[in-house]
Amino acid sequence: MEETCKQSPFSILFFFLLLTAAPVSAQFPFPETTSTAVPDPSKFFSPNLLSSPLPTNSFFQNFVLNNGDSPEYIHPYLIRTANSSLFVSYPSRISNSSINQLQFFPDLVISSLNKTSNATHFVSSFSDLGVDLDIGVFRYHLVRGSPYLTFSVLKTSFVLISTSNGVRSVDSYEDYTKYIIRLNNGRSWVLYSSSAIYLIKSKSNQIVTSGGFIGVIRVAVLPDSAVESEKILDRYSGCYPVSGFAKLSGGFGFEYKWQKKGSGGLLMLAHTLHREILPRDQTVLQNLRYSSIDGDLLGVVGDSWDLKFNPIPITWHSINGINSKFFPEIVAALKRDVATLNVTELSSTPASYFYGKLLARAARLALIAEEVNYGASVIPAVVKFLKNGIQPWLIGKFPKNGFLYERKWAGLVTKNGATSTIEDFGFGIYNDHHFHLGYFVYSIAVLAKLDPNWRKQYKPQAYALLYDYMNFRPKKSQFSIPFRNFDFWKLHSWAAGLAEFPDGRNQESTSEAVNAYYAAALMGLAYGDASLTAAGSTLTAAEITASQTWWHVKKEKNGIYDKGFAEENRMVGILWSAARESRLWFAPAEWRECRLGIQVLPVLPVTERMFTDVGFVKEAVEWVQPALEREDAGEGWKGFAYALEGIYDKKSAVEKVKKLKKHDDGNSLSNLLWWIYSRPEGRG
Repeated sequence: MEETCKQSPFSILFFFLLLTAAPVSAQFPFPETTSTAVPDPSKFFSPNLLSSPLPTNSFFQNFVLNNGDSPEYIHPYLIRTANSSLFVSYPSRISNSSINQLQFFPDLVISSLNKTSNATHFVSSFSDLGVDLDIGVFRYHLVRGSPYLTFSVLKTSFVLISTSNGVRSVDSYEDYTKYIIRLNNGRSWVLYSSSAIYLIKSKSNQIVTSGGFIGVIRVAVLPDSAVESEKILDRYSGCYPVSGFAKLSGGFGFEYKWQKKGSGGLLMLAHTLHREILPRDQTVLQNLRYSSIDGDLLGVVGDSWDLKFNPIPITWHSINGINSKFFPEIVAALKRDVATLNVTELSSTPASYFYGKLLARAARLALIAEEVNYGASVIPAVVKFLKNGIQPWLIGKFPKNGFLYERKWAGLVTKNGATSTIEDFGFGIYNDHHFHLGYFVYSIAVLAKLDPNWRKQYKPQAYALLYDYMNFRPKKSQFSIPFRNFDFWKLHSWAAGLAEFPDGRNQESTSEAVNAYYAAALMGLAYGDASLTAAGSTLTAAEITASQTWWHVKKEKNGIYDKGFAEENRMVGILWSAARESRLWFAPAEWRECRLGIQVLPVLPVTERMFTDVGFVKEAVEWVQPALEREDAGEGWKGFAYALEGIYDKKSAVEKVKKLKKHDDGNSLSNLLWWIYSRPEGRG
């Protein structure tokens, strides 16, 4: 519904030659197109990177779009580049009942005294957790979660540090390899250098080197506990990260590993969710604490981390099963819902998002029928509908749209999106890929489960769709960036692709992101691909945990949301890199039923694991209740609120569901009854 140091080992050269005219179909089963909607990446990426897949939803995306001068949040700093300079802000936060947002006011501006005013920056390398940004003779190692901003001066140069805040003092220590810069706004920054550097404060509040310097410089703000923080920063100033890699590990986990230089231990910062899933024996420094939009960041020492999530069961049917006494009621709904399946409705739906939802709605009916022992009666009709609906997109025969491959960034676009930045909700500029394709992949997984011959025939196309947003085998599938939407540091996905936003990346619907990875895991089951199921399951677990941490607003979440926002909201609308909003892309904040529903749909077996906190569920349903009473509240949105109510009050929820006159285009009465009656016994 909305509008990701050495190069990562995931970013390997294409197996096929991108610079030849050979048809991509030899490796990729969709036709190739030259998109006029996507921007040209050559302006901001080093030439040696252009022959590999490029990130389209990354944490540094603003650096490579338009003029490249919108800030990005490299925790704990907001970073901006312009006029051959790098602007560093340790941001303050504004907060009210509708928004939490970081404010960019540069504390320091770093440049070379002999800079070229019209020189641009470029990305010389990137990894899962960091990016190298080159500006003139400076190479900035922007690694997420580093308390230090680190840069290499590659050629002898005069370093210029300026500020609009006014410089109170510049004090040198330890043979001129450490300085403390105290600003008039009350903040102090500590600077470390790999060899002696001589800084002079000018009358114009600029700090310049009295001689040329070559080597490494690190700067860090001293947070509130300045004395203790300074000691910690001193201790670990000699070791710096140049890149960071994340890989899936066995048993629902990730492993972080940083490439580092220098000597001593590596000091990084962990956000709230990191600390919940780090091993208990990992050393966390409580005395080094930085503020962020994601709550406090605390120091952690070590050049590798192991992160483990609670396992998530990946099942075709309900996790707890359904009492057979409810079968007749569900069967009656199934008969009506299957009878309404209409291929004509599909053919008149050109938008990939809505088309995918209609397919997934039908696929749900087949699985529900299996579970209530009514499959023989309705599954053939569902299979026929799915074949007629899916195949035209897989073979390029759907007349109103289709999937195409474009080479500039290396990925899928839609036919309608290849020439437009707004068609298909911006799918052509890599917006919402996991949402749209997640619905298709879910439907394909179900059809592959039900029809072995179809499963075999369309496997290349099925995997091609999957690999676009979840390329978990980059060495074998080199036509797309790995894990296009997933952010390994934040541990959730981003939806906004090649569009510049002042607050960075954003995502609205976490539940649709969960659907994308859950669908991938199911496709692994259908194809007997254990590694795909494992990868999809792990990302499902991560996305669920992140949604509960960042999107579900609980009153007791002190430190993540300020009091005013936490009292007014139970769900975030749009979550940005550097902001949290109560509004939605398609609805005002007052439409709480939409805000709740967009974090619930589609209702699936795995939805149960997103809403395990029954107390919070009750709070959320009570919070949305006034909105449900508006005259213009949509029936489809009401259904998702009633689905949550069914977690703790089945009787009330069923009565309300049966009175609905309409359902969301990806939902049905069969699905809502299945959900409510499959809630664990003893509730409601």
